[in-house]
This record gives sequence, C-alpha cells and structure tokens, in this order.
Amino acid sequence: MTAGLSACSSSSDTSGDSSGGNTTIDVWLMRDSVSAQFQNEFVKGFETAHPDIKVKVQIQEWDGIGEKVTAALASNDAPDVIETGNTQVAQFAQSGGLLDLSDKVDGLGGKNWLKGLAEPGVYEGKQYGIPYYAANRVVIYRTDLFKEAGVDATAIKTRDQWIAATKKLNTGGTQGIYLPGQNWYTLAGFVWDEGGDLATESGGKWKGTLDSPEAIRGMEFYEKLQALGKGPRDSDEANPPQADVMAKGKVAQVISTPGGANVVIQNNPALKGKLGFFPIPGKAADKPGAVFTGGSDLVIPTASTKQDAAYTFVKELTGDTWQKKLAVAMSYVPNKTTLASAVAADPGAAAMAVGAAQGHATPNTPGWAAVEAKNPIKDYMTAVLTGGDIQKKAATASEAITAAMNSGS
Repeated sequence: MTAGLSACSSSSDTSGDSSGGNTTIDVWLMRDSVSAQFQNEFVKGFETAHPDIKVKVQIQEWDGIGEKVTAALASNDAPDVIETGNTQVAQFAQSGGLLDLSDKVDGLGGKNWLKGLAEPGVYEGKQYGIPYYAANRVVIYRTDLFKEAGVDATAIKTRDQWIAATKKLNTGGTQGIYLPGQNWYTLAGFVWDEGGDLATESGGKWKGTLDSPEAIRGMEFYEKLQALGKGPRDSDEANPPQADVMAKGKVAQVISTPGGANVVIQNNPALKGKLGFFPIPGKAADKPGAVFTGGSDLVIPTASTKQDAAYTFVKELTGDTWQKKLAVAMSYVPNKTTLASAVAADPGAAAMAVGAAQGHATPNTPGWAAVEAKNPIKDYMTAVLTGGDIQKKAATASEAITAAMNSGS
C-alpha cells in the first residue's frame, strides 16, 4: 500500500509483446467517459510520443465496477491503470491495492488540481487517485422564458437574486424552477455554502451533521427554492427524468449537468437554441455556489508489474495538453483550475468550470458507500418538505448517517 514509484526497478517494465519488446500496459476506462474518437486520438498520440509503450484499453461498465475493481486489486493479474469514480478511491485504497503517488503530486501540477477531484483521491493522508476530469451541476434555463419575464440571467450572481428572479418567472403558467424534493447533491452544495457538511470525522469515527446550524440553513434555502416550482417532494431528479419534464412544459430552470440540455432538446427539438446555462449562485456575488464534483480519478494498482509505464500514461492523460483536448472534446471541466479557459467557447462547460472552483466531494471514507445505499438524506428532505420539524428530522437523519458510516468500522 505504501510502495512508491521510486521503489520500482526498471525490471518491472520488461514484460513486452511479441512484436519487438515493447511494454504493453492494460488500461481500464469507463463506458462513455470519453468518446471512441478521443480515446483513439490519445492512444495514437501517446504511442507516438512513447514508442516503447503500447496501450491496450478495455472499456468497463459502471454497473458492478466496484466489485470488479476490488477483485482485480486482490489478484495477481490487475490492469496497470484504472479509471475510477473520484469518490470510490478511498474504498479501493483501504484494501491496500493502490500505489501511493504522493511523491508525484508536485510533478503532476497538484497545487492547481480541483479540490473535488484531488481530495477524494487521498486516503489516510496519501494521494492514490490522480484527478482525470470533472463535471458538476449548473442551472439550465429557457432563454425565451427569461426574456418574456424580463429576467437577465447574466445578472443572477447571488442566492437572493436567484430567488427574486425565480419568483418573477413563476407566473403566467411558467414553472419558475423544477426542483424535485430529493435532489440531495444540490442540497449538499447549499450546506457547504453555509459552512456545514454532511458528516465529520473525529478520533476515527464519523458523525452525521445534517442537524448542525449550518446544514439546517442549507436545507431551509433548499425548501425556499423548491417551493417556487411544482417538483415532487418525494422523488429525485430521475423520477420522472427532469429533462423530460423541462421538454414537455414551460419550465424555466432545472439544476443539472450541462449534458441534460442535450436530452431536453432530443425530447423537444423546438427548444434548440433556447437553452442557456449559468453557475449555481452563491451567497455573495464574488463567489459562486458550492457544488458536488463528480468525475474520475486514475489509479495504479500495486499489483501492476509495469508501474513506470503506467505512471507515464497517467502523467500524459492528466497533463495540460491532453486535458485541454479532453475538455473540448467531451465538454468536461479540466482537472486544474488553471485550465478553465480551455472550455470558454462552450457555454455549458464554461458555467461548470466556474462552479468547479467551489467543488466538494462527499465525505472521504469507505463508509460513505453505506450511506448512499440507504440514503437517509432523501428521506429527510421529503420529511421536511412535507411539513416535518426540520431540527427533529435533521437529527434523525444525522443518526442514520452516523450508524451507516460506522457500521463497517
């Protein structure tokens, strides 16, 4: 678990193919994380720049990937590089199967990494996951409905301005915002804005903190915003799919990754050219709202016999040149704050990049998986939105989070 790359001898990279002694590395990338075109372009460019290394990419499915990676890390036949969800790194690092890359952070430009990707890549103070790409939620809005209501989206910089604009939009049969009651990632952003968190750690034990004053204020704002639309209080953004709802009716805003706009247009081509984006507003105009950072990290298994070549692959794919190309090709946020300008010409990705600077991840512990499996946060949100006492319901949810996070410790 603590083996560094500096401990790898050159003999670890001598496994070659039959065509001339080149090192061949096996890489697992996730389905739809990148297009086939970008993948082919990168592999070709990488092999041209590093003619002694050949790359064999295997595409993996997200469904069941946790179990598959865990089994691979415990075997003697692990791939050399694995793409993993940023919040999954701690789970895999706990097993002792990932290479400690802490001494490589500076060389990879780590001081400029997005926090929402870099922090989940750390386990017990060591960097195992290298930030690959990010995506986060923004506000997708109907430009025509905003114009009709006399609302200037570019002027919405604070929560108060957002509420005022949404109230103005919520007239004439228009739903100012469609926000379902269990969009807990959006709630997390409001909690972080207030200085709170979903859970905190002390003395090796985790405790749910939705009942803190800061987290309560985050839920109160969610309740205020949600009331300005007709979103269901007992389901999330997938039930029904919020892009379908926006496509069918006069919904002025939804909170989604920018890709949701493509789904809206697919369902209603008449809305092409009528959708815009802006970052989720924060409490003050000089700081956008906090967001949950989704995305991927790259890890190297300790069982890899080609760790030097694997590191070369990771360094190239997460380096500035290919990060800029990836951002443009896939409308992703690059892994460094210094590369945000790469997506300036893409309205959705540009809005994401602004928010990504205030990105966070869920609590960085393997125990968080147990929370998401039961997700008492969703039940808490519905309880509050249907009239429950916010302090009592928050305390109940916090107790459930505490129990889940420590169940396996």
